[in-house]
Amino acid sequence: MTQQELERCSSAITLSDMELFIFPELMYSLVLANIMSPRLWQWRDDPWFKGVRKMKPHRRLQRLKQYIMDHYVFNLDLETWGLTDQKRELARFSGFMPPEVIAQSNALFGYEGDAYYFDIDIRTHFGLDKYSSDVIPYWKTETVEAMDAFRFREGYATGAGECVSLAALYAAALFVVAGIPLEKVFLMATPLHSQNFVDVEDGVLLNNRRLVTKAMWFNGTPISGQARRALENERVSMVCHPTGYIHTLYPKATIDRQAYGQFSAKLRAYLKTRLTPEILGNFLRQNPRCRQCFVLRWPLHGTPRYLALEQAFSFEQESPYKVTDATRGKLLEMIPLETFAASCCPCKIVLNDIEGFVRERVIDLDDPENLNALKVKIGDACMNASDMVELLVRFCHTEPRLPVAEGVAFEEEQHPLRLTAEMTRGEVIDQVEAARGRNLTAELAFYAWRDLTRTPCAPFVKAALERNPVSVAGAAGLTEEEVLRRVAAWPSESIYDGAARLAQPDEVWNFRRGDGLEKALLVANVARGRGCGAMRLVLDAGTATVYADGRRVCAFPSAKTPAETDWAL
Repeated sequence: MTQQELERCSSAITLSDMELFIFPELMYSLVLANIMSPRLWQWRDDPWFKGVRKMKPHRRLQRLKQYIMDHYVFNLDLETWGLTDQKRELARFSGFMPPEVIAQSNALFGYEGDAYYFDIDIRTHFGLDKYSSDVIPYWKTETVEAMDAFRFREGYATGAGECVSLAALYAAALFVVAGIPLEKVFLMATPLHSQNFVDVEDGVLLNNRRLVTKAMWFNGTPISGQARRALENERVSMVCHPTGYIHTLYPKATIDRQAYGQFSAKLRAYLKTRLTPEILGNFLRQNPRCRQCFVLRWPLHGTPRYLALEQAFSFEQESPYKVTDATRGKLLEMIPLETFAASCCPCKIVLNDIEGFVRERVIDLDDPENLNALKVKIGDACMNASDMVELLVRFCHTEPRLPVAEGVAFEEEQHPLRLTAEMTRGEVIDQVEAARGRNLTAELAFYAWRDLTRTPCAPFVKAALERNPVSVAGAAGLTEEEVLRRVAAWPSESIYDGAARLAQPDEVWNFRRGDGLEKALLVANVARGRGCGAMRLVLDAGTATVYADGRRVCAFPSAKTPAETDWAL
């Protein structure tokens, strides 16, 4: 294994956000690792999913979304996986991508996003302002096992994960549980976020723990406003699919060209809607700057009265009725009469008049003549009509900044994966294993799956002793004997099922449990952090022993049986 191969394979184990950015094939390797996990297949036995595959696709997605909401929370703190620094990581990746290119494209190395998306300093947003500017978080993308294990951490009642972890979990669960073909699921990563587009019906975005249909994308609510931010304000760094990936910074793509073209068209159709009175109202619900210019006209006892649109929307909060649909009348009937004004301020725009104009004219937002007519109708009494119409067009038509296909060399995998929702777990594993050697994503999936019967120990050891700072920092105030006593007292159970799937040291430390082999590696990681040189970890007769400087550092009973039993550390 070359040094570059070792770096890539070890990155499939730690799966940090920056590693996925440099090695985009790792994103789908994690999806495959989750698909191969027995944990996910156990979901199918949950009564919640009884008959799920007989449901229509959208109901399947709703069922899955609710399950994930009930069992996982979003987590993006600095404490879980610790800190590293820009200098170290830029040097590490310099053989794969120029440092200045990384800095321009990745949030951890200087990219700050659109001013609209982040009106605060990015480091303050992430809680990094208390550290030097060189310090960055070691955010790691969790496997389903690590996500589940959060329930063992103080302060967590359920599992947890960050946005990339949730995106990978969704993609795998859509296939395993909901029976959605993998080919219909596209994973999108921007410099600051990760989400999925599912090609069912009009399209669905899976955004952290939210499911966003096309109607929801345009409903103007605060939740939808949050869901829109990444695609509205950031470019998409990469798109991943079972056929491969396309990355905005790489001249080669492995994704099927036709599949990428269809995805691009479907996503653009999802992000575009025609202007109707309801969509106009939804836009104003989401845009406070424009909303303040409008009033509603409503007849009370045969006389027109006026209500600030801002006030009308405020009454929606505790009502099942909406300003923007056929229930408007019922909403306005609930509002006290004294809230309405007898006259309309000349600088205000009457929403009813603009709604009538939109309804009668059928405004085409791609037609300059139609847009000019709308500007004239709105007028400049409250704010510049051109500015308002520009914002309205952006609301109705988000143009995603996807990786450009022109000029990219599409080189599909030699052995593409052909997984179907009718396969058993064993058949899936066989298919992925059969693709090894000819499909890099399939090869790396077994590293992400932490299977040390199918992968050598060297990448696992490299990741363990170089990228697990939390256990080193956590043990800093303890003597060696105190570390051994604490680790020995934890339950001797791995968070990973199987005889040779292993946790990394920081997973053992965070979740306070581990097989003896995992505990021994954690002790070795702490020793390395204190300057210890070469060590050996030997697994013999059910005992994992670490040796250093001619002495036995620790020994723990182990039930794990990796292919290699003598590890150079």
